[in-house]
Amino acid sequence: MGAGHPEQPGRLAAIEQGLEVVGIQDALWRCAAPEASLDAIKRVHDPFYVDELFAIAPTRGRVPLDGDTTLMAGSLPAARRSAGAAIAAVDAVMAGQAANAFCATRPPGHHAEYAKAMGFCFFDNIAIAAAHALAAHGLSRVAILDFDVHHGNGTEDVLRHEPRVLFCSSYENPLFPYTDDTCVPGKLIKTPLRAGTAGRVFRDAIERDWLGALDDHAPELILVSAGFDAHRADPLANLNLEAEDFAWVTERILDMAAHHCDGRVVSVLEGGYALDALAASAATHVQTLLTRGQR
Repeated sequence: MGAGHPEQPGRLAAIEQGLEVVGIQDALWRCAAPEASLDAIKRVHDPFYVDELFAIAPTRGRVPLDGDTTLMAGSLPAARRSAGAAIAAVDAVMAGQAANAFCATRPPGHHAEYAKAMGFCFFDNIAIAAAHALAAHGLSRVAILDFDVHHGNGTEDVLRHEPRVLFCSSYENPLFPYTDDTCVPGKLIKTPLRAGTAGRVFRDAIERDWLGALDDHAPELILVSAGFDAHRADPLANLNLEAEDFAWVTERILDMAAHHCDGRVVSVLEGGYALDALAASAATHVQTLLTRGQR
C-alpha cells in the first residue's frame, strides 16, 4: 500500500524467519493459496461492492479507498488468495488432511464490512471461511475467535444475521475502529481491554468471557482471527502482551476444539506490525498448533 505503510510484504518474511528460529519450518505441510471464487466472496459481501472494487482496480498506480486502505494493481488478486487460503484450510481440516491450519496471508480481512473496505482489508477472510464451512460442509455451529488488538468490526457486520456463528472478539478500546462494547449473548461476545493491559488481565478476560460461551455454542469448527498487534512492541496499539500470551490463548482455543470439534481449528493472520514481535508471536502460535496437531 505504499512505502512506509505498516501492512507491508515484510510481515510474511518476518513470520518465515520466526518459524526458522523455533525450528519448525520443515515440519509444516505447506500449500499454495488458491483464489477464492467471486461466489464465495459474495456470500458475505454486497455483490455490487465486490464488482465495483474490480471495476475501479488500477492497472498501475493507486486508488485510495480510505485514509488507511489503498487499492493497487496486485491488491485484489492478493485479497482473493487470502480468502482462498482460508477456504482451502477449512476444506483440508474438515477432510482430515490436516489437524489444524494457519494461513500466513495478506492482506488481512476482519475490518472489511458488508459493502466497505477499511483498515487495510478488502474481503473478510474469516467470515468467508465461516460461510463456506456452513454452505459446503453442512455445519450447524461455527465459532470465530478474534484476538487481534482491533475489534473485528467487519466480521461482526457481515455475520450479524447468521445465528450459526458465535463471534468472540478481544480488543483495545478506545482504539480503531472505535466499536461499542455491547454483547449479544450466545451470538456476539466482546472483550474490551484498556490501554496498558498486560497478559494476566488478558488471560483472565478470555477465561471469563469466551470459554463458557464456547461451551454453550459447542462449535463443530473453530476459526481464529490471529492478530498479533496486542504485543507490547506493536506501534499501532497500546496493550502489553508478550509472545507467551499468544501461546497461552492458542492452547485454550485448542483445548476447546479438542472438547467440541475433534481439534478442528483454522487460524488466519490479521494484524501484527512490529516485525520482530510478529515473528516471535506467530511462531509460538504455529508451534503450538503443530505440537497439538501431532498428538
